[in-house]
Parts: sequence; C-alpha cells; structure tokens
Amino acid sequence: MSENYEYILKTEHVSKHFGKLEVLKDINLSVKKGEVICIIGPSGAGKSTFLRSLNQLEKITSGKIFIRDELFLHREKDHTVDRLPHEKQQELLLEMGMVFQRFNLFPHMTVLQNVYEAPVVVRKKKKEEGKAHAMELLTRVGLADKADEYPSRLSGGQQQRVAIARALAMNPEIMLFDEPTSALDPELVGDVLNVMKELADDGMTMLVVTHEMGFAREVADRVLFMADGIIAEEGTPEQIFTNPQVERTKSFLNAVLEA
Repeated sequence: MSENYEYILKTEHVSKHFGKLEVLKDINLSVKKGEVICIIGPSGAGKSTFLRSLNQLEKITSGKIFIRDELFLHREKDHTVDRLPHEKQQELLLEMGMVFQRFNLFPHMTVLQNVYEAPVVVRKKKKEEGKAHAMELLTRVGLADKADEYPSRLSGGQQQRVAIARALAMNPEIMLFDEPTSALDPELVGDVLNVMKELADDGMTMLVVTHEMGFAREVADRVLFMADGIIAEEGTPEQIFTNPQVERTKSFLNAVLEA
C-alpha cells in the first residue's frame, strides 16, 4: 500500500449526537505517522466516543474522516454524503488496532489462540505463521509463559497485555487505546504502560485516551484536553502541563494532580 500520504488519520468538523445530546462538537484533528497523541479530560467529555467513531463503532452525525488522506466517510445530519466502497473501508479499518477498557478476550480460547485467531481468519495467514507471530508478540508483552493459559487465569493487567498483543497481531498502522488502564488495580497499571511506552519508542502511531497524566507527560508528542465535546486546548506535554492557557484545562489538571 502507498506510504505517500501526509496524514495517517484526519477528522474535519466531526460531531456526534445521541438524540438531543451533542457529545462531539466540531472535532478537527490531524495525526501524522509515528505521532503519539494523548487525550485527557473529565468523564463525559466525549473522549471515548471520539475514539470509537474513528473505527466505526459509533457512526458520526456530521463531518469527515480521512484515513491515509483518503476520504473514508463524510456524513451530514445523520446521512452519508460520501464514503469509500465497503471493501476498501474494511481494508483500512484493519489498519486500526483498538484496545478497550475491558479486555474483551475470548474466554473459551487460550491466550495464544486469542492472539492468532484474527490474523488467521481475517488476514488469511497460515496457522503456523500466525502462531509463531503470536508467540513473538506474547514475548514482547512479557507473557510467553502464559500462552496456554485461559484468560480467567490471568490478572487484569496480564489480560490487558494480551489484548494489546492481539491488536498488534493484525499489524495495524495505528493503535487506539481507550483508557486501557482504568479497569486495573493500581499495582498492575505499570506493566501495561511499559508495553505502551515500548510501542511508542518503536514508532507506533498511537491515539491514547488516558487518565495517566505521568504517561501522557512522558510519552505524548501532543496532548489534547477535551471537555464538553470539544478539544478545548492542545499542545506539547510541556505546554499543557506547565502552562495551560484555558481555565477549564487549569482546573482539571489542578483537581487531577492534587488527587
């Protein structure tokens, strides 16, 4: 596939309504390959809805989504104006890996099966090739010794690391993380964040909704602060954490950092 594009992901004037409630209002964002963007903000700000709208788990009400500079979807007032053909859409969606708050592993499959199943079924990889790649990924997230276990035998942090390996098994170009540590006990958070830091160091494009301010400060190229359905402020971690310009950002950070 062509690497000749300016933005791996871009949104223009994206809005999303649930009935009369407007949860996203005119969201504009451009993401370059290799960028790590952390999205912070209070609960109910629209952060998770925005992430879910990018890979079509939520259908936007209005706006445009571009993937690799191609117009993926254009909707206005809940009607589709233009979109790529379905097959091409599905192809591009496979380039987006997603890790959720809850791990969503298949309980009846071993850890190894959870990781290799999608590449074999969807990408049509040979089973032995899929297994070998899955073992490489489990080694990468520090869980090669758990390959034959079932998810119920793992801690929450271990399950989340398996979920990351499963998303990586599809060889995505961009990884979306929706508060990946929020369901974990505090002592398990570090292992998951370390895996994510290594991904960032390896050049993976990442869009991360997180409450982990230390992670955002250390790893992000850009930090977006969302509140009330808008991107209220964005900048480098240094700008956002040491010199926020918007009162809403200041009050949020004061409350979070004091806690």
